[in-house]
Amino acid sequence: MILSKSCIYGLRASVYLASKKKDDFITIKNLSDDLNISFHFLTKVLQQLTKAEILESYKGPNGGVKLAKPAHSVTFLDVVLSIDGKYMLSECVLGLPVCGELNPCPLHDEWHQLKENLRSMMANITLEELSFRHGPKHGSLSAKRFASRV
Repeated sequence: MILSKSCIYGLRASVYLASKKKDDFITIKNLSDDLNISFHFLTKVLQQLTKAEILESYKGPNGGVKLAKPAHSVTFLDVVLSIDGKYMLSECVLGLPVCGELNPCPLHDEWHQLKENLRSMMANITLEELSFRHGPKHGSLSAKRFASRV
């Protein structure tokens, strides 16, 4: 698997928040229930996204999280880098510490091209686009239907 479980959950939560029309905060409890993700695990993931200024959090009785920026300005890559870090797309596929242009592993050239394609795809898809793609006939989804598709 290329992305960590934390990253996948962060992406699911971010796309879910992008699918919401209102600019309201959504409680982490509701988010974890709707996406069927452990509350405590999701809380830690959302803290990383808040630290990276992708999400905004609000404490208190009406608190929760929401996107800190418009969904069209946050990319798939923004979320991935904020959780898995920049090394996710720079490590050797075989895990060799000395792999590089001067000392390539047996899969170096193929992996390098694949990493570039992945980076390009992630950089060119926004949360808005991902949320749009999940709607029935490109509309919004109910929480239950969204959770079953993401």
